Amino acid sequence: MKTEKVSICRRTVMMLTGILFISLCVGCYRLSNFGVDAFTCMNLGISGFLHMSFGTWQLIMNAVILLAVYVTVRKNIGAGTIINMVCVGYGADIICWIFEDVLSIEAGVPLRILFLVIGCLFAGLGVAFYIVADMGIAPYDSVAFIIQKALRGRMPFQYARVCSDVTVVVIGVLFCLASGGDLWEIVGIGTICNACFNGPLIQFFRVHVSEPLMHA
Repeated sequence: MKTEKVSICRRTVMMLTGILFISLCVGCYRLSNFGVDAFTCMNLGISGFLHMSFGTWQLIMNAVILLAVYVTVRKNIGAGTIINMVCVGYGADIICWIFEDVLSIEAGVPLRILFLVIGCLFAGLGVAFYIVADMGIAPYDSVAFIIQKALRGRMPFQYARVCSDVTVVVIGVLFCLASGGDLWEIVGIGTICNACFNGPLIQFFRVHVSEPLMHA
């Protein structure tokens, strides 16, 4: 019984840490002005088109994807799913508000590059943490598993993730252009790096960081 309690405690900590990392990732991508992560790119494009708060639209989008997850890979739904849906978008809003409005920091190129690097690393590390915690993952992070299931496991996770990331970037670009928004505020080298490399980074951190920590 004691071992079980320790296991649940460790899983909970890893799940919450992963969600914190994702909030920091999204916020750092936005602060870098080198483009945001793939899923945020879509949500910023659509929320701008609808003139809606980013956090509110992301919550709605997650709810829609959650329905598809429930039908296909419902084992991915858990407490972490709900916490992720509610907290990440608003967490990113708060991080940006602190840096831009409260601290009024004008980031030069070196600081922007630092934000980009942190965003790239935390994007993969955060997802790796709460996937291994096995207490539910964000609806969007389940899309790669849905693709894998549709292809009957013939596509490795990291490549399925790249497919989903590239698709949502295209959607975000189209909505941004339709609304007349500034495309370069949401798409840049950071977006490309995230779409192309986040899947492999998640897999790397799962194997070399989160799984060893879970079973240490």
